[in-house]
Amino acid sequence: MRPSDLRALLEKVAVGELSVEAAYRALEGWPFAETSGALLDLQREVRKGLPEVVYCEGKRPDQVREIFAALFARTGFVLGTRASAEHAAAVQSEAPSAVYDPVSRLLTLGTPPPPNQPGPIAVVWAGTSDEPVAQEAVGTLEAFGHPVVTVKDAGVAGLHRIFRHLATLKEALVAIVVAGMDGALPSVVAGLVATPVIAVPTSVGYGASFAGLSALLAMLNSCAPGVSVVNIDNGFGAACAASLIARKVSRDEGHRSQ
Repeated sequence: MRPSDLRALLEKVAVGELSVEAAYRALEGWPFAETSGALLDLQREVRKGLPEVVYCEGKRPDQVREIFAALFARTGFVLGTRASAEHAAAVQSEAPSAVYDPVSRLLTLGTPPPPNQPGPIAVVWAGTSDEPVAQEAVGTLEAFGHPVVTVKDAGVAGLHRIFRHLATLKEALVAIVVAGMDGALPSVVAGLVATPVIAVPTSVGYGASFAGLSALLAMLNSCAPGVSVVNIDNGFGAACAASLIARKVSRDEGHRSQ
């Protein structure tokens, strides 16, 4: 049940269109849905603002299929991250309309909400090798209803490339900046614009990059103030943080205008 569904239900009770008993029956199974291997949090979107999302990696294809079916029956839209082709095939065996993107490894079932959340949110990535992590952030933000703008292949090896996008970055409510190797791009962006920067280190790089650890440490030691850092390759986590920031900014601006 989405927040809009819960509000509509309560409004019907308030005006007498729905009895208390009928509303109780509608909410009786809420806020949990149990499958053979999971206890799904159906109240998360009402409580947190972000819905329950399925982390597919490490789960068997049949478990992912069961979880997708249970969530879809109750919410009408499901997002899965770190999905494999086998996970996608299992879900599509019962729900052929499910969509799988092998680049971002996102798996969706149902129709995502229209762009009805604040934005734009910028997603910037340093090189083509960083694209899978960046596209995970892009797809997650779109599934949450945010308008997204992208800046690709803007790494510091060709530093002049980022300057053509400064207007876009200044307009964005939040910028997610994805980079591997030396991890320098978030510091550059944060030093040029007043937009909050969420840095995402990737595991892209040669041996001494230590699978993203060198980029992570570089971002944590950024000399540009105000850079926040998520875990290595965690485009999803960056998207969640950016979404919450954008929603909070939007709510605060709405309250000030009243």
